[in-house]
Amino acid sequence: MSENAYTVGGMTCGHCVTSVTEEVAGISGVHGVTVDLESGALTFTSARPVARDVVDAAVREAGYQLT
Repeated sequence: MSENAYTVGGMTCGHCVTSVTEEVAGISGVHGVTVDLESGALTFTSARPVARDVVDAAVREAGYQLT
């Protein structure tokens, strides 16, 4: 298992958190996604390493960005 941590910018509400969570959870092999609105912290585990650009694409699809 691989543990991953990033910071997401631009989130302002619970809907933002839900959107990011759903997009990142859709990445193959990703489990246990948590997003904290106040800090912008995004954490998840994955069966194998996930490239930053893949995570970035999912976060951008939700309408936000990695910082």
